[in-house]
Amino acid sequence: MLAQAVEHLIKNIVDFPDDVSVKSHENARGELLRVRVNPEDIGRVIGRGGRTANAIRTVIQALSDHKVRVDIMDVRR
Repeated sequence: MLAQAVEHLIKNIVDFPDDVSVKSHENARGELLRVRVNPEDIGRVIGRGGRTANAIRTVIQALSDHKVRVDIMDVRR
């Protein structure tokens, strides 16, 4: 559910929504959501001073009942 929420939020921000993918991984420190976007959209998703990325993380943490980390990277990685 959290991966779908992140994907929905980010697809509405970017210019290339088809390049957005979210993968969920479980590790010892909680859930990790890896978000990949087009390199041209990375600045839009992170936002000025990281404000957009922090807002996305805040919304996802509010939806969750456990520790969730959201990592944003471009599709080249």
